[in-house]
Amino acid sequence: MTEALGERLAARLRATADLLELVRTDRTLLAATVRAAGQTAAAIQAGRTLFICGNGGSAGEATHLSGELIGTFLDKTRRPLAAIALGFDLSATTAVANDSSFAEVFARQLAALARPGDVLWALSTSGRSPNILRALAVAGELGVQRVLITGERGRDLSEAAETVLAVPSDETPRIQEVHLMLGHFLCEAVEAIAGTA
Repeated sequence: MTEALGERLAARLRATADLLELVRTDRTLLAATVRAAGQTAAAIQAGRTLFICGNGGSAGEATHLSGELIGTFLDKTRRPLAAIALGFDLSATTAVANDSSFAEVFARQLAALARPGDVLWALSTSGRSPNILRALAVAGELGVQRVLITGERGRDLSEAAETVLAVPSDETPRIQEVHLMLGHFLCEAVEAIAGTA
């Protein structure tokens, strides 16, 4: 049993390493990531807010990344940066889901809180979750800059967001691993650019 688990772990590590190599050579994804970092840093420097949303594991990543910016990431002396993970006001989220639709839980919070020039990072391994697509649509109506962080199936959703970071995989756990790595890079870049402003 221990040997079989060791082989399973080795296979998972190989799969992640192979995917990271694909990411490393994906010029479109790398350029989009750098663009998203620059847009977000400029918005926060200008006094705007970053909103982050996702479902399931992506919701966990949303809170993780907002925490890195509100707290500290690498620079333990910098100012807090404005970041809000949507969906974590339990009363608001359940009220919207119950009274309207679960598809509206992020969109309605954005409509209440966001201003033109803010930024939305929408995490979805498929890119096709109804509440994510609705949040992106409302963000566009509000003049919020939209970054969709997704997997291979979301690559063609350029009409939903100005910037699409599409991890070249269809396997949810691998996509989420890379999302966290890219998210950490985004936090590092935003902190370096906007943390001292």
